[in-house]
This record gives sequence, C-alpha cells and structure tokens, in this order.
Amino acid sequence: MPESPRPHRDDVLLAVSSVLAGVLLWSLGVHSTGNRDLPAWVALVPLLALGAMELLRRTAPAVTLPVAVAGLVFDRFTVGNLATLLIFTDLVYAAVVYGKPVLARWLPLSTGMLTVAVTIAGVAWLRTPQALVIGVVTGILTFGPALTGATLRNHREAAEAARLRAEQTALLAEMDRAQAVVAERARMARELHDMVANHLSAIALHSTAALSIDSPATSHDALGVIRENSVQGLAEMRRLIGLLRDAGAGQEAAVAVPSLDGLDSLVGHARTNGSGNGLDFVLDDRRPPGEPLPTPVELAAYRIVQESLTNALKHAAPGTVRVEVARADGRLTVRVESPYGERPGPRVPGSGAGLVGMRERAELLGGEFSAGATGPVWRVRASLPAEERVATE
Repeated sequence: MPESPRPHRDDVLLAVSSVLAGVLLWSLGVHSTGNRDLPAWVALVPLLALGAMELLRRTAPAVTLPVAVAGLVFDRFTVGNLATLLIFTDLVYAAVVYGKPVLARWLPLSTGMLTVAVTIAGVAWLRTPQALVIGVVTGILTFGPALTGATLRNHREAAEAARLRAEQTALLAEMDRAQAVVAERARMARELHDMVANHLSAIALHSTAALSIDSPATSHDALGVIRENSVQGLAEMRRLIGLLRDAGAGQEAAVAVPSLDGLDSLVGHARTNGSGNGLDFVLDDRRPPGEPLPTPVELAAYRIVQESLTNALKHAAPGTVRVEVARADGRLTVRVESPYGERPGPRVPGSGAGLVGMRERAELLGGEFSAGATGPVWRVRASLPAEERVATE
C-alpha cells in the first residue's frame, strides 16, 4: 500500500500553535459564547479535533472540511473557543486553495448562498436589526475564507499559466532558431553548390580531356579553360566567404545578386566550356522588356539555368542545349533542354544535389519544378510566380 503523504512542516507548526493558543484562551476563561450546560472542558474536544485537521489541510482537504463543519456545530453547544473559530476559517480557506477544482468552484458559491440564507432567516426570526450580525458572522466564518482562497487560487493558476506560456514561447523560439539555422545552412549549401559546381565541373572535364588526349594543342586549350574557371571559381568562393564573415560580424552584407540579364554571359561561358564535347548552347529569352522581376525570383531562375547548364556540361550527349525563358500570365517559365544519351569523352559523376537545390529554390517561392528524360531529350522546367508579393528567400 502506498504511504500517505506526510503533513507539511508549516501545517504541523500551524496545528500546534493553534491548539496551544486555544488551550491558553480556555485556561484564561476566554470563551466565544455564554455559559452552557456542558462542562467547560468539553470545548477542548472540537478544538483538538479541528487542530488535528490542520495537519491534513494540504493533503486531504476533502476530509478536513466535513470534520471542520461538525466541529464548529459541536462548538456552538459548549462555552466555545476563539481558536476553534479561527481554525475553521483556515480549513475552509485551505479546502479552496488545495482542494480539487470542483471543490474550489463550489465552496465560495455555497458559502455565499449560506450567508444570504442565514441573514434572511435571522432577520425574519428575530425581527431586529441586530439579527444582521448573525449573517455578518456567518459570512466572516464561511464566505470570507472561501472567497479569499478562490482569489488566491485564481492568481496562482494565472501565474502558472503565464509560466507555461513563457516556457512554450521560449521553446517555440528555440525551435524557430533551430529551423532558421537549418534553413540558412541549406541556403548556403545551394549557393555554394551553384556558384562553384559550374567551374569545378569545367575544370574536371578539361583536365580529364587533357590527360586522355596526348596533344599539345588540346592540352594548351584545356589549361586555358582550367585557368579561367579556376580564377572565376576562386573569386566566387572569396565573395561567399566575405559574405559569411560580414554576417558573422553582424554587418549588412552588400550582395551582388545575379540577374537574368547575365544569361548571355552564362550561356557564352557554357558554350566555351562545352565546345570540346560537341555541345552548343542557344538562349531564347522571350521576356517582355521593361518588366522587372522580384529579386528572389530572378535569382532562383538564374541559378536554375546555371545548374542546368552545369548538368548539361557533365552529362549531355553531343548536340544543342536550348535555354528558354518566358514570362506570361504572372508566371516566369524556365526551360532547359539538352541531348540525352551516351556521350563520348570524359564524364563527371553527379551527386544529385543540383536537382535537389533547383527543386528547393522553386518550392520556396511557391513555384513548380520538374526534371527528367523524354526520349532523347533531358528537360528541366521551372514555373515561378513573377509577382512582387513573393516573399524573400
């Protein structure tokens, strides 16, 4: 059997001091009522009974309340003791504060109704203004402690609710911070991949070609392309490191965001890198002039084209790679088609991170993305909202 909870230290002190105070008042002949037929020592019985209930005021308020009521009624038939009355008020108060919620709701209401009923009955019976004193005393003994306990309990519950809300707010803030860190890492990974993968792929292709073909002219051309891509990749890497350092120092970084106006240069660079593999690159820009795009949409479209061209350099069969950009009905559409099949010469293995990054860029803006082979053609298509209400990435 589980052990019953031990009385609280404060309750033990309160019980002992209350009983001692009552015994002292009784010994001094201080009583709360007039002479009764019962001997004076009988007034100590309800005093001791209610004093014992003080030990259970926190742990068993539902038990102490009936005993307190019975003890108060019995005390009225004796010479009475002021300590007994004070203990009764404390037990009513404790029943509201430490009792079950239903008891805390019911007791103030019932004691209030009892006070009103006693007042009305006293006035009707005695028919004197002094009868109101009976109602006042009843209210002091019952309704007053119950109302005080209910007020304190409400304040405690409100404080506990506020503490829980504060903990939940702190937990949500920590979750938001963790999600922000994850999102920022994903964004940095996409930027790093899109900026550097193109140059490194070109370096890998041309270095492999130079090693495979023992020709001074081929090696010279390959070294030229390797140097150009190395310099550009190093510049992009330095720019990214600078942005990260500025962000770490709490400074506002001035970011040179690529735009779709640089597609000609991007396609031209891909044409130079892919000439040795039999690839040609064609740009078809159908956007209406003079209609600006939101910066996040323009950056996402640029990176999707850039990554598609990188994949074409690594995997496409000889032929023409077509890049089409169009804007209509509030949407920006990007299409990249490349020959799909076996290709001669060196190839660079892929990890699939590029497709994941392109899909994430489109979905973050509320757009659509698809990529796959249709017969001899590999198609990449992205549809992005071209309105200013699009949130920044």
